[in-house]
Amino acid sequence: MANSYKEGQYVVVPENPVSMFLFNSTRSAWIWLFVRLYLGYAWISAGIKKITSEAWTGSEAGSAIQGFVGGALAKAEEGKDVSGWYASFLEGFVLPNAKMFSYMVAFGEVLVGIGLIVGLLTGIAAFFGGLMNASFLFAGTVSTNPLLFILATWLVMAWKVAGWYGLDRWALPLLGTPWSRRRQEKDLSAKE
Repeated sequence: MANSYKEGQYVVVPENPVSMFLFNSTRSAWIWLFVRLYLGYAWISAGIKKITSEAWTGSEAGSAIQGFVGGALAKAEEGKDVSGWYASFLEGFVLPNAKMFSYMVAFGEVLVGIGLIVGLLTGIAAFFGGLMNASFLFAGTVSTNPLLFILATWLVMAWKVAGWYGLDRWALPLLGTPWSRRRQEKDLSAKE
């Protein structure tokens, strides 16, 4: 760490040019626009299918989750693809609340898709999309989840510029960040 230095309690290492370009430069925003639109379309189309399904949000709400959890528990019993701790979580928490989780998944997928497509709170939308992908992977469902998880993780890392061609361009400066607000409050109180 020849170029690193200690600043207070922190070790500061200068950013390399590739990650500086990808995660901090608005010149890379077009790359993230394509990733956002792809992920957003995947999430919103999956969510709309669920919202319009009786087994997810209709008169039989919760039955799709019960079937999904049942399959995951069967895999866990066979010792395949599902860890024991996650099977316990599914059986003890998700299954008794299947109807609630059914609505959460269906509407959550749509909200993540909308957030990514319009570029509003992109990092947060990508985080929750990745969280759902990880949950599906823990339950033994591979499908497109690994790819979507990787892309969501990259969007989370690029949160500052991923929504540049979207609403984040205006929303992030208006909203600020919790850590910048604390610093501003600290600076104001020091001046008084």
